[in-house]
Formats: sequence, structure tokens, C-alpha cells
Amino acid sequence: MTKENEEQEQTAQPDPSISVFGYELIRDVLLGDILGSDSADILYWGGKMLARRFPCTGTEELSAFFSEAGWGQIELLKEKKKEMIYRLSGGMTERRFEVQTDPSFTLESGFIAEQIAARHDAAAEAICSLQKRSKQVEITVKWE
Repeated sequence: MTKENEEQEQTAQPDPSISVFGYELIRDVLLGDILGSDSADILYWGGKMLARRFPCTGTEELSAFFSEAGWGQIELLKEKKKEMIYRLSGGMTERRFEVQTDPSFTLESGFIAEQIAARHDAAAEAICSLQKRSKQVEITVKWE
């Protein structure tokens, strides 16, 4: 293979990683400006829509999806009869706390709510609680 062919092959293969700065520009700056004061609500419903397109059958799949999406590490903390509490943490989550005064995690909350709704075949809603000191988020999901 010639050097020219090698260079063409290298440029033809996409790089699966994305820069954190590029992700933040789109997610936190551009979408925030476009959606305005409704951005948190719209991102919540967007998360629900994404969950319908990318169903996760269990906690392991949910964790893998969050990792692959660059949303952070998600772990189930507590499970009750009609409630689940998750913790979102990791480098991306911490960074969002560091660069934003009041980061929004409604996209992730909506995604989890819809996953649980599908799993239990019931309406489900989620709320997130920011843990600013530990730079983590608790997401509580309740269903009927």
C-alpha cells in the first residue's frame, strides 16, 4: 500500500470520539440559546423520546448507554415498590458542575423516566437533585 493510500484510508475512517468542548458547545450553549427558558423542559421530553428509540432492558444496558453517550456513570442506589433512585457521576458530570453555575440534567432524567416507564408498563416521571458538593446528581423516578 502506498503512503497516499494509507493517508486516504486514515481520513476515511471516522474518529468515534468527540471533543468535550464541542459537546458542551452544542448541549449547553447552542441548545440553551435556541430553546431559551424552556430548554430544561424540552430536554426532559427529548430524553424520553431518545429512550423510546434506544430502549435499555436493564441496569447494565442503561449504564452502558450512559457511558457510550458521554452522559456519565449511572448507578442504581435504591429500589422501592414504585420508586428508583439513581446516581449520576463521573468526569463529564463533574465537569458540567465546574463550568456551569446551575447545570441541567433533565435530558438524562427524561431518558431514565421513559426507560422505567417501558420496563414497568406504567407512566413514570423523574426529578433530579443536584449534589453540588460531591458534583453528582440523584435522579428519582416514580411510577404509578
